[in-house]
Amino acid sequence: MAKIRFSKGELKKQRDALKQYRRYLPTLQLKKQQIQMEILRQHIMLQDAGEKLNMAMKNAAGWAGLLSEKKVFDNRWIRPGYISKSFKNIAGVELPVFEKCGFIAAEYDLFTTPLWVDAAIEELRTITTLREEIKVLEEGVMTLRQELRVTTQRVNLFEKVKIPEAEEAIRRIKIYIGDQMANAVGRSKAAKRKIETAFVQEAVT
Repeated sequence: MAKIRFSKGELKKQRDALKQYRRYLPTLQLKKQQIQMEILRQHIMLQDAGEKLNMAMKNAAGWAGLLSEKKVFDNRWIRPGYISKSFKNIAGVELPVFEKCGFIAAEYDLFTTPLWVDAAIEELRTITTLREEIKVLEEGVMTLRQELRVTTQRVNLFEKVKIPEAEEAIRRIKIYIGDQMANAVGRSKAAKRKIETAFVQEAVT
């Protein structure tokens, strides 16, 4: 605990600080709860995207060997030209949201290209899109976890340090001021008795 002054001014300062801590703490606790809920939601979305990716890769496994025909298939068709993201605010945290992947147009001769190429392009673009979505979700979870760590530290600081310190300071200052007032009253009464005794003695003589 920081050194405190035993004065009425310090008492007011500590009371104001305690009031501020108690007002701010529920906001921090609510933020912590919202972040925890969003992390859970993001994990569910990650699990769903992961399951879809596994299924898409299993579907592609049957004809994946055909991709070695380099004259037929061009890998540029399944590389994202751009990745579109937006952002949403969760309890003051800017969270990335995956929107879509953009791909270049697949241009090939419809008469000489095997029929499986269309399906392969679609399936592999789905796989690429899911992988990019998972990356964005993982980025969001990392951001949320970092913010949760900071928010939890602040909640603990208020709950376990600042509020108890202010309460203890207020208690000690009130005791000190009470003792000082009691001593002052005692001194006042003693002085009054001395005056009265001196007056009586003077009257007798």
